[in-house]
Formats: sequence, structure tokens, C-alpha cells
Amino acid sequence: MSTPFLFCCGVQDKRLHNLCEAAPFDMEAPSSPRIPARSVNLSDYGAVPDGVTLNTQAFADAFKALSDKGGGRLDVPAGIWFTGPIGIPSNCELHLDNSALIVFSTDQDLYPIIDTNFEGLDVRRCLSPIHAEGAHDIAITGGGVIDGNGAAWREVKKRKVGADDWKAITKRGGVLADDGSVWFPDEGYKKARLTAGSLNFPDPSLDENEIKTFLRPVLVSLRECERVLLEGVTFQNSPAWNLHPLWCKDVIIKDITVRNPHYSANGDGIDIDACENVVLTGSSFDVGDDAICIKSGKDADGRRHARKCRNLIISGCTVYHGHGGFVIGSEMSGGVENIHVTGCRFMGTDVGLRFKSARGRGGLVKDIWCDHIYMTDIVAEAVTFNLYYAGVASTEKAAAVAESPDALPPVDETTPEFRDIHFSDITCAGAKQALYINGLPELPLKNVSFRNSVFRASKKPEIHNAVDITYDNVTVNGKAL
Repeated sequence: MSTPFLFCCGVQDKRLHNLCEAAPFDMEAPSSPRIPARSVNLSDYGAVPDGVTLNTQAFADAFKALSDKGGGRLDVPAGIWFTGPIGIPSNCELHLDNSALIVFSTDQDLYPIIDTNFEGLDVRRCLSPIHAEGAHDIAITGGGVIDGNGAAWREVKKRKVGADDWKAITKRGGVLADDGSVWFPDEGYKKARLTAGSLNFPDPSLDENEIKTFLRPVLVSLRECERVLLEGVTFQNSPAWNLHPLWCKDVIIKDITVRNPHYSANGDGIDIDACENVVLTGSSFDVGDDAICIKSGKDADGRRHARKCRNLIISGCTVYHGHGGFVIGSEMSGGVENIHVTGCRFMGTDVGLRFKSARGRGGLVKDIWCDHIYMTDIVAEAVTFNLYYAGVASTEKAAAVAESPDALPPVDETTPEFRDIHFSDITCAGAKQALYINGLPELPLKNVSFRNSVFRASKKPEIHNAVDITYDNVTVNGKAL
């Protein structure tokens, strides 16, 4: 007798099919995970929902019981489930009751340092609270909340918080930067930060156990997985990035909520990294860094892995606070192509549509379509391309760079290229600047079109090192471009 399944390969809701059919490139709808229709309850494995008892072993035992039978669903009932890391095996679903809250322990002994990939580099970081590697047919669903307890891991810049918040943060212990401008969780973190700069790669000679807090994990790490579903759950308070699907295929993400404090360092919402066939729809983000971010590796590591991020649809999403609403880069060395962003709202983000890279990355970004995007109260630019990105927010970027032609580097595999990018039906009801483009003189930005769009902004557009930039029925403050 055949086994019944909760989700069946090839069976999709109409929404996904419609989105893929409407894409301006050929894309099949991602396949749903295939998960057997059996379930177990976390409470039956000795778990206690009191917010104090450590339930790491109960999660592990429950998933092992499912996996031994070929998979199924782990039901997490109402309550506060305190735990260490949770690994999700193939053919399994983690399902949260609407009143369930999973809170992760901050005991660093529970999070071993592993070989992984973060910000596009092959590095050593702590094991993620929720993780799956090489798994297939997995899901995280329900109406509950998953909280990464990230405050114990992250640094905090004084200028990003009010006086009362700063007082409460510094009372937790930790140490301050020498000039008092940043709070660090411990001395090891401070030592690592002094060598790492803004790009989070500390001196490799440092004792990794001494700087373990600095090697903080992403909340959900899905690496080389196939047929993944994230639906309905709230993911919040991550130690670093919130959601990180890396080298995955056939990923469906719908109706989730992603939250981080506005001041959270590296508090990205989701980083879709060198993945293929992904639909993200109907979700909301309110985070401390880029909200919806597309990546494909960084510099030599990214070019060596040579994995593109391709065939992605982002639809019907809302972003509140964030450095960027929708972002490509700056780690894009493997290439990015065939992306459709449609029907999204960005309200109060630093930037609406943000594209960033730098010399040394390499990689080709092409065939990107952004349409029916609605923006209000954008702090910096509605649309920006910055090929001189240096690891800071767009609100802090340097001015356009003027360089002597004799000093320009040659175009080679390390030169990033952006071309064939199209914007239409964009409405921005308020920004500091409508458009800012700062390309590279040795390989200018090419073939970028704007159509049927309206911008209200304090500053006029600014364009450097770009060719074939076209406008069709586009106005800024009522004046045609």
C-alpha cells in the first residue's frame, strides 16, 4: 500500500503556478516537499513547555523517531519550548501550533564551531539554532514563533538606540569600544571586531574559542537542500542573519513574518544565496539590515563555487525597517539572473531597490525585472546601484568616485558586471533621492530601463559610469526624465 503524504511533489497551490507563469523568463514552479502523513507530538518525548527546561534532546529524539520510519511531522504544541540547536532531517516537517514559541538557549557550549559559508566566504562559524544540510523534502510550518535569542550574540552601536535602550544594554555586562561608541558582548568579540573591520572576517590566527561570540550563527541555515517549504511561522531575533538558504533548489517561502530589532548588526531578513527555483510570497519583514537579499558567493570563494542564484520570484511582500527592501549583492561573485520582484511594498526602508558590489567580486548580474513596487518614506534612495560598496549602509555611503583613466584596473574575472535590468510601474511617494547609480568606469552599468514610474524625492537623480539608461513615462517631482 502506498504511503500518504502531507505535501506531494509537483502539487502546488494556484498562486505559485500563476506567479511562475507570469514571470518574464521560463521558470517551473518549485516542487513541494514530499513528507509522509504521520506525526508525533513533542510532549511525548519528555519536552516541557515552561520556558526554562532545556528540550534539545526531546527535539532530537522526536525527529529521530520520525526519520527512522521514513519521515513525518513533529507537532510543537502551545507553550514556550526552550532548547539548543534543532537539526531537521529529510522528509520531515517542524510544525508549530499558533501558540507555540521556540526560544533558543544562549549557552555557547550548545553551538559548536563548524565549517560553513557566511557572507559568501568559506569560514568557521557557530552551528545554527535551526539547521539542515544535504536534506530533501523538509518544512517549517504553522503559526508559532521561533526566537533566536540574538541579543546575547550581537554588538550594538550607541548611535542606533535611544538613551534608555543604551543604558539597559550596557547593564547586561559586556565591554565597550575604546571610544564608547559600541557595546560588545565580551572581550573576545571586541578583539575579533578590531581585526575584522566592517566585513566580519576576523584575523584567522585568533583563537576561535576566545572569539566564539563573534562567530555568531544565522538563525536558520539550510545548506544544499532540495524541496523546502517555510510557511506561516514568525522568525525573529536572530544572532546574525535570520534565514539563509544556501545552494538550495526548489524552495517555497510563503506567508512568513521575519523580525529583528532595527539596531541588530547583520540582522538581515532572508539571504537567498546561490539558490535555484525559489518563490517568496506574501511575507513581511522588519529587520536591522537588508530585508530580502539575493547573493551568490564572494570574491575567490564565490567564483570557485561558481553557483548562480537564478529563477527567483519575490511577490506580494512588505518591508518596514531595513537597509534595503529588495537587494542584490554585495556577494554576487557566482552570478545572479532571472529574478522577478513584483507587487511589493517598502515603507521606511533606507533604500527601496538596492544593488551593490565592488571590485574584486566578479560575477554577472542580469535579467532582473522589478515592477509594481510601492514605496513611502525612503530614507536614502528609491533605487540605487553602488559598485563601490564598502560594507556600510546606503545612508553612510561615500560620494561618487572620480578616477583617472590611466589608473583604472583591467576588466577581468574580478570585475563585477550589471546589465539588462528593468524597472516598471514604480511608485515612490517620498525619498531623499529617486535614483543613484555609481558604476565602474572600466565596465559601466549597461541597459537599465525605467518605465511608467513616478518618484517624489528631495534630490534629483545622479548617474555615473552607466550606458543605455532609458526612461519611458518616468517623472521625478512631476518632471519627465
